[in-house]
Amino acid sequence: MTDDVKTLREATGAGVMDCKRALDDAKGDFEKAKALINERGLVKAETKKDRVAGAGLLMSYIHNERVGTLLQIHAETDFVVRGDLFKTLARDVAMHIAAMNPETVEELLAQPFVKDESMTIENLIKSVTAKVGENIKVERFIRYSL
Repeated sequence: MTDDVKTLREATGAGVMDCKRALDDAKGDFEKAKALINERGLVKAETKKDRVAGAGLLMSYIHNERVGTLLQIHAETDFVVRGDLFKTLARDVAMHIAAMNPETVEELLAQPFVKDESMTIENLIKSVTAKVGENIKVERFIRYSL
């Protein structure tokens, strides 16, 4: 059971007790437990969406020197903004903008993620929100192309 908890924790980034509860609820079924954690994480993220996201960063992405994006994305604290998980999210979203060319933030959030079409950008952000415990918000972006 301990190995399952460890494996589930590595796969989802969830806490030890959350993984243990999910495995108990799923009666040991790893895939079902993983789905439960993702579901519960999205619920947690939903409760944080109204909190002020006052710290942020600008992320740039340039593809083949022909397409470039600049993304302004915020979280609640500098601690999260400086973390690798947040920076990876910002880079993935900037890359997605370069590839998919959304017109608005709303359109961006509704698009299937270019690296994993089973989730939208909004769900990607919510999954990181659940892991870091802070509201994350895409403020604005711009895309240039030659």
